[in-house]
Amino acid sequence: MEKKLKVGILGATGMVGQRFISLLENHPWFEVVTVAASPRSAGKTYEEAVGGRWKMDTPMPESVKSLIVLNVNEVEKVAETVDFVFSAVDMTKEEIKAIEEAYAKTETPVVSNNSAHRWTPDVPMVVPEINVEHFDVIESQKKRLGTERGFIAVKPNCSIQSYTPCLAAWKEFGPKEVVATTYQAISGAGKTFKD
Repeated sequence: MEKKLKVGILGATGMVGQRFISLLENHPWFEVVTVAASPRSAGKTYEEAVGGRWKMDTPMPESVKSLIVLNVNEVEKVAETVDFVFSAVDMTKEEIKAIEEAYAKTETPVVSNNSAHRWTPDVPMVVPEINVEHFDVIESQKKRLGTERGFIAVKPNCSIQSYTPCLAAWKEFGPKEVVATTYQAISGAGKTFKD
């Protein structure tokens, strides 16, 4: 890719936001240029806002430490700085739906880690190795939202996305039973085994 896409992280100070930041460090296609979080974090550098709450095994990337955290509720201000956003906000489901749609209506694509839109009929929930055709529903969503470029796409539950590619590959053999164990009460609650 000739020019990296400018990425914003909504909910950047939380554990999932931190994971996005660590995964995107030195990414060949994406550059984190904007971090947004709650009003209490806004105006601080990312390093100050996170403080001693950095949960990743790798150090906080130098590229984000001095970024000034924006208020996630200032949708237009955040949206004008990015090509798209990853959403990991910690709000009620209704608040998440509203804020993600507000970002989409600014013509900003939203890739959401949240569960709020998983049952919205025109929002695709995609595991690309399995159901990439679900992206086709975005055209209906754009009509509903009145957008040309803005949309929301969500990922499935983190435990499901880890084993469904294997199940899809085995589908032709007709498996009868699968036993899966997850530790979602830990990771989903923003905890690590150290905590």
